[in-house]
Amino acid sequence: EPVSYNTYSESDAFKNGKEGQLPAEGSLNRGFEVYEYENSTAGYDLAKANLKSPLDSLSTEDMEKAKGLFEIYCAICHGNGGNGQGKLVTQGKFLGVPSYKDRVMTTGSVFHVQTYGLNSMGSYANQLNAHERWLVATYVMKLKSEL
Repeated sequence: EPVSYNTYSESDAFKNGKEGQLPAEGSLNRGFEVYEYENSTAGYDLAKANLKSPLDSLSTEDMEKAKGLFEIYCAICHGNGGNGQGKLVTQGKFLGVPSYKDRVMTTGSVFHVQTYGLNSMGSYANQLNAHERWLVATYVMKLKSEL
């Protein structure tokens, strides 16, 4: 008959035989991408002035993906055309969403706002990875140019 063991009691890897060790200080999760701009007004201004998209040019497939992501995550407030008249705004549930036409923005500032959020808009860093945020930022700039 097999001898049963209490998994946590015999190992030095667990504190008091109850919990696992914490990750080493300064370690990063697998797949985590470091973003060097801080979540502040100064960080926003730096991103707006200096941050450039790593995507050279978007293929038709990339633009379709960007459009789809925008329609899922952004259009509910910002509208499909970026005019600030999304479904929640037109129903009076959420007010004050500006049109992209009225904003001074760059691809870097759009990426920064998606990463950290700004004012009433929350962060989308958990919903969209960095590549997807760059796709959406590029699409937003396309919409702005069309307004």
